Amino acid sequence: MSSTAYETDYNQWLKETVKQLQERNFEQVDWDNLIEEIESMGKSDRRALMSLLTRLIEHLLKLAYWQEEKKRSGNHWAAAIVNFRAQIQHRLEDSPSLRSELAAMYDKVYPVAIKSVSQLFSLNSDAHISLEQTLDDNWFPPAEK
Repeated sequence: MSSTAYETDYNQWLKETVKQLQERNFEQVDWDNLIEEIESMGKSDRRALMSLLTRLIEHLLKLAYWQEEKKRSGNHWAAAIVNFRAQIQHRLEDSPSLRSELAAMYDKVYPVAIKSVSQLFSLNSDAHISLEQTLDDNWFPPAEK
C-alpha cells in the first residue's frame, strides 16, 4: 500500500495494512508509516497517563487546600478523583511497563498541577501530596487543612 493512502484515507490505510499483515503480504506493507504509527501509540499512552495524573493531582490539591470552594464543589472533585484514579489504573493494567515511569511522570507533572491550581486560589508553599497518596484509592485529603 502506498504512503499516499496513509495521507488521504487513514482508516482505509489501517484496514489494508492489517489485511496485508494477516495475509503475510509483507512486500506491500507501508513499513515507514506503520513504524511511525506504532511509535506514536507509545507516546500517546504516556501523554494520556501524564494528563490523567495532572488532572488527578489538581483535583486532590483543590480538595485539600481550596477551602472557600470546597463546600460547593468538594463532592464533584471527589467523584473526579475516583474517576481519574480508575482511568489511570486501567491504563496501567493495559500497559504495565508504564508503572515504572510513574515516579518520573509525577515529578514532571506535579509542578504543572501546582501552577494550574495556583491560578484559582492561593496555595501555601508547603502544599504537597505524594505520589503514593495520589494513587491510593483509599486516600483523600483530610476534611480540614
